[in-house]
Amino acid sequence: MNEINPKTPVAGSCPICGKPVEPAFKPFCSKRCADIDLNRWLSGVYAVPAKDDEDEAGERPAEGEAGEK
Repeated sequence: MNEINPKTPVAGSCPICGKPVEPAFKPFCSKRCADIDLNRWLSGVYAVPAKDDEDEAGERPAEGEAGEK
């Protein structure tokens, strides 16, 4: 169960294992699943993709112009 579940969790189910949510550990079913999720965040499994710098017109700045104002 170390793989990320690609399915969207059903409302009221744990996003890690799919069991019913326990109010004490919401949105997870247990401390174990909460710890698994925290470990994934801290180890970089969950990452927001970076976007290349573009100006307002949607074009990349020419070499040497990046950061100049």
